[in-house]
Parts: sequence; C-alpha cells; structure tokens
Amino acid sequence: MNDRISPVATAKAPAAAGHYSQGLRAGATLYVSGQLPISADKSPLEDMSFAGQARQAVANMLAIVEAAGGSSADLCRVTAYIVGVENWPEFNRVYAEMLGDAKPARTVVPVAELHYGYLVEVDGIALIGD
Repeated sequence: MNDRISPVATAKAPAAAGHYSQGLRAGATLYVSGQLPISADKSPLEDMSFAGQARQAVANMLAIVEAAGGSSADLCRVTAYIVGVENWPEFNRVYAEMLGDAKPARTVVPVAELHYGYLVEVDGIALIGD
C-alpha cells in the first residue's frame, strides 16, 4: 500500500480469505472486493436459497461500505455475478429491498458457476466523503 490507499475491514463481513482486502479506499473512492454469501463468522447460512444468498452477499458489501463511513446512498457502481439468468428477477427484488432509494449504476452478469458452489457474488464502488 501507499499513503494514498488504505485498506477497509470490518468484522461485520467475512475476513478476506486470500491475498486481497475487503475494501480499499483511495481518496474518497472505496472499492469493495467481491462478496460471496458467507456470514461474518463464516457459520453456515440458515437460508441458502438464492434470495438468502443474495441478501447475505449484499449485506456483506454494505457492511464494508458502512465501515468506511458510507451507506447505500454512496454506492456509485455495483457488479453482481449470478448463477442462472432465471435468478435475475429474484436478485432485482432482494437488491431493491436492501438498497432502498439508492440506485447505483449496476451490471448483472449471469455465470455458469461461482466459488464454493454459491449462487451470487457482488462487488461495488462507492464515493465517501470529500
């Protein structure tokens, strides 16, 4: 790292499991790494449905944004990777429920599979502060 880039981490999202940071802040811009539907303490999710996984992945992303001092209103861009294009409407429903009035630019990418057999992963970019 350098003095212009600093890591952002929170115990409210799963710790990075590889050579990456939960998030990096460069000035007022926060880059949130891809978040899988893993609970912060890495215990199994009670709801492993697509909606349950989407809710957890988005919650992890939002926890990192909040750890940097932001909220969903500060998100500028979100990318979601979903297994199965048929899950798109359910992702839209959960995403809208969790982000409320915030409508960042977004890309949804249907994929064949994700790590550990999960059905959704999200990452984001937020503008926080000056």
